[in-house]
Amino acid sequence: MKLPVSGRMATVSATSFVMLLTSGAIAGAAPASAPTHSVAAVAAAPTIPVANVKAHLTQLQSIATANGGNRAHGRTGYKASLDYVKAQLDAVGYTTTIQQFTSSGRTGYNLIADWPGGDTGQVLMAGSHLDSVTSGAGINDNGSGSSAVLETALAVARSDYQPTKHLRFAWWGAEELGLVGSRYYVNNLSSANRARVSGYLNFDMIGSPNPGYFVYDDDPTIEKTFKDYYTGLGIATEIETEGDGRSDHAPFKNAGVPVGGLFSGADYIKTAAQAAKWGGTAGQAFDRCYHSSCDTTANINDTALDRNANALAYAVWTLSA
Repeated sequence: MKLPVSGRMATVSATSFVMLLTSGAIAGAAPASAPTHSVAAVAAAPTIPVANVKAHLTQLQSIATANGGNRAHGRTGYKASLDYVKAQLDAVGYTTTIQQFTSSGRTGYNLIADWPGGDTGQVLMAGSHLDSVTSGAGINDNGSGSSAVLETALAVARSDYQPTKHLRFAWWGAEELGLVGSRYYVNNLSSANRARVSGYLNFDMIGSPNPGYFVYDDDPTIEKTFKDYYTGLGIATEIETEGDGRSDHAPFKNAGVPVGGLFSGADYIKTAAQAAKWGGTAGQAFDRCYHSSCDTTANINDTALDRNANALAYAVWTLSA
């Protein structure tokens, strides 16, 4: 994230739990908010194995370590990160495209991955920025979002999911320099192709070590989808208040695309009320290693990463049905 301009049940997946709450099948359970989409669509959403997400983080850490300690725009660590993600997607049947741009005198890259099928007149996108700052490996910011989006894309392939809408996943370059990659992508869409994007979901920092559970206050349907998921877990959320324009949803929003997303907190301080609600430590930043060399694989809260990865998948399945 750029500077300003598990909690699952042992035998029932989080998504299935939401279904049961909604239907009243759990004795004594209060009904969850009325679903926007069909129960069948919600039922199909898989549980994302957090171990798989963490395995991707380990790979990104190894890439940074082998490339000067970072995965920043224009550096070898960024391109190696992109190559890793692309290879995973190519192996399971995605159509991948590398989009090249220039920023600060260095070549940058976006990676776009399309899942075959679905109505290309209605494209649901999920994305995250893949670059780090130069001072560290960027494992929470934003290996966490990038790895969860990757694992969700792989879950689509594993299940051979055939949604009504066309699914597109994206990994953006040079976000840390001012949303350069995502802005380049949006600006280079034709007006017709821009109109075909029915929604964009953004995931930037979702495994903060002292986490909060923040939902973007943008498109009402997308916002409600995420809130419904967390209602099913019995977890209160808050609106993400650190400002529009801070991450890659901003170019989409400015172009009139419905947007939403999740965030677990950066350098703001967790209040006593938030610590009482979510656990963790009041008076400390959500991520004390924000934009620092200590943003390594040790800088991840597994529970937050697990919950947010599953919320990501829930939203992709629900909103694409």
